[in-house]
This record gives sequence, C-alpha cells and structure tokens, in this order.
Amino acid sequence: MATMVQAIRMALHVGETKLGVTDIFGEDVGPPLGGVFTATQGLQTAWNTPLDERGIVGTAIGLALAGRKPVAEIQFCDYAFNTIDLLKIAGNTYWSSGGDWNVPLVMMTPVGAGIRGSIYHSHSFDAQATRIPGWKIVMPSNPLDAYGLLLSAIQDPNPVMFLVPKALLRVKGRPGEEIPGEPGNDKVLSTMIDAPLGDRTKWQPEWPVLEELYIPIGKARIARAGSQLTVLTYGRNVPMCVAAADELAVDGIDAEIVDLRSLHPYDWDAIVESVRKTRRVLCVNEDTEITN
Repeated sequence: MATMVQAIRMALHVGETKLGVTDIFGEDVGPPLGGVFTATQGLQTAWNTPLDERGIVGTAIGLALAGRKPVAEIQFCDYAFNTIDLLKIAGNTYWSSGGDWNVPLVMMTPVGAGIRGSIYHSHSFDAQATRIPGWKIVMPSNPLDAYGLLLSAIQDPNPVMFLVPKALLRVKGRPGEEIPGEPGNDKVLSTMIDAPLGDRTKWQPEWPVLEELYIPIGKARIARAGSQLTVLTYGRNVPMCVAAADELAVDGIDAEIVDLRSLHPYDWDAIVESVRKTRRVLCVNEDTEITN
C-alpha cells in the first residue's frame, strides 16, 4: 500500500503527464531533494525557488493568469501567514473580474505537528485558510483521499489549497484503499518511485501506469458509522478519532466519525444527516483553541 507522500507524488505525476500541470515549484521542490518530505521526487516539471514564500505565491498567481497550470508549495504552513494578502488576490480575481479571469493554481503546504518541529514547524493553517474568500480548502486523512483530492484540485479552474497533515505522510493506506494502478507490493513501488539515498543525479523514476481518480471537493465521507454521537473531524485526527470510537464502543458508546475532507466548501448535507441521527456533535481538529 502506498504512503500518503507516495500518493501525492503519483498524483502530481498524473497531473504533469495527463492534466496539463506546467510547473511544480517551491523551496527544495526540484532536484536533487524533491521536497523536504520527498513528495516531488522525480517529477519532470519540478523546480526550486529561493526561500521566499511571498515570491512563491506571487509567481503562482502570475503563472495561472498567464495561462499555465501551477502547483506551488509553501514548505511549512507556518510561513504562509505573511502571504495572506496575496492569497486574497488569487481568491478574489474570478469574482472581481466578473468571471472573466480564472486562477487555476494549487497551493500545497504541510500542516500541524508530528515532526518535533517546535514553534515554527508545527502550526496549523486550517482556520486561517477557510477565511480567505475564493479558495477551496481540502485536507486528506489517507493516501487514497490524498490522490483523489489532489487530482480534483488540479482540475479546478480556481485556487485550491491542499493542506497536508505532516503526521500522516508516512502512513500507508488500508486494504481496499489502493491507488488505482499502484503495484501490489510495497517494496516494488518504493523501488519504482522513491529516490535512493546518496547520489541521485542519475536516478530516474519508473512510474506505474496510474489511473485518474477524482474525489469531489466538498464531499465528506463516513469514516466510522455510529448512532449516538457525531464527531466532525479531518486530516490527522480522523484515524485518532476512529481508534477512540472503537475503544468507546466497548463501553456502549457508538460514535459516528465524519471525515470532512473539504473544509471549504464543507459537506453540510452529510453533517445534517449524521446529526439528525445522533443528536450530539463533537468537533475535533488540530488548530488553535482561540479563533478556531
């Protein structure tokens, strides 16, 4: 089973070979590193930028307005806060132009704790992101959703922010959640698409024959069915909540876990359907307690 970081890499490969992605860029995104979490190893259109988040966002907007299809990465979401005014421009352009101008860009950024990164590599951007008009915001909780949501983000005609939970990047999918086209053997997949340690100058990936899979933005999934409590969550907290619900079931508490997948727009119909059944709601996320 692929890990989430492998799923992201395979989705970006599909994006640049089948869906018209022209530029994948950010700090250390290009060779030889291929991203600090290796999500962009072996990609044809990946290139490096200076350590300049405002420059990255501004370049992405300019490329999108010029007719290209960029996927940009802010290496850690902690450094996205000083780009909010530019992100607002990207989100507002379609509306301020009366629908004449689209801004087809994807902004990827890792969020949350999980790497012992202290204060400047452990922030969340979830709540802030949903307050920026014109952006769709998604966060996967498993490799298959990462693959399908990223392909949907690439195909969207306007800005999508793809938030990546750092704590889940090395977590493998569960049986039945295979990426369409991935080989059935983990070691084979790693040999094909994971760059070796050391000198990578001559390494080239051997991509599996991947199929397109689109998970609609704005559509939640039920990660665990239940009847007494609705837990609304996403990203890293989904597997944690499912595990907690399984423990509570021993004591007769039957919790339903709703994986939002999309933070904006969120799936109001799925929320209402679950809450009408359970009559109780618990919201769980990794963002700050204040202004959440």
